[in-house]
Amino acid sequence: MEVLKVEHLSKKFGSKPVLNDLNFSLNAGECLGIVGRSGCGKSTTVKIIARLMPPDEGKIILCGEDITNAEGVKLKDAYKNMQMIFQMPEDSFDPRRTLGQSIGEPLKNFGFDNIGERVKNLLEEVGLPPEFSERYPHEVSGGQCQRAATARAISISPKLLICDEATSALDVTVQSQIVKLIGKLCREKNIACLFITHDLNILPKIADRVAVMHEGKFAEEGLTDEVIKNAKSEYTRELLAADFFKMK
Repeated sequence: MEVLKVEHLSKKFGSKPVLNDLNFSLNAGECLGIVGRSGCGKSTTVKIIARLMPPDEGKIILCGEDITNAEGVKLKDAYKNMQMIFQMPEDSFDPRRTLGQSIGEPLKNFGFDNIGERVKNLLEEVGLPPEFSERYPHEVSGGQCQRAATARAISISPKLLICDEATSALDVTVQSQIVKLIGKLCREKNIACLFITHDLNILPKIADRVAVMHEGKFAEEGLTDEVIKNAKSEYTRELLAADFFKMK
């Protein structure tokens, strides 16, 4: 089932084009990794899909509904189907609230019951003991905080999970653990995952397909292994050759 469809997405900042007629789709249970250097348009793409920024042109279709200009109840419905995991784990939580309170907030907002029990089950799903529900963001490690953020993101069973540089603030060992966790949860729950990163090394561990972004459009798109082993575009080959993109 198609969960996300992006049609002819374009965006300028002043006279500078940031996105240029971008088109792609994403099915349930599938992970698309979008990779590219800073300034290529990755973050702008995410902000537009998440309705944090309007496009100049194009459409965002989520679960068959055009949410490009959604407001009010329609936008709230969109957010039930779409959740995000952000780059800085601790910054994504309210420091005055426990992790349990923050994980439970989406459940409360969308009318779920037995919130305390659900929060404990969610913590267990992401590999954290139930007592972490009483801890504050500053009392746990970056990796533990990102596990809690993952629990919050999957709490209301979204159809689409957007990971915006979700592992870039973590050390290499923890990065691998979080990537495996997100991939496992998305496969088990049939969640479509849009994984944004500047690190191509991560993508074979999670992404079914890779889109290499350059100057607001895809320079190359295909199955992850094929793109890495048989890159067709010169830009992709340059990324693969760069030290910070070398495969380990």
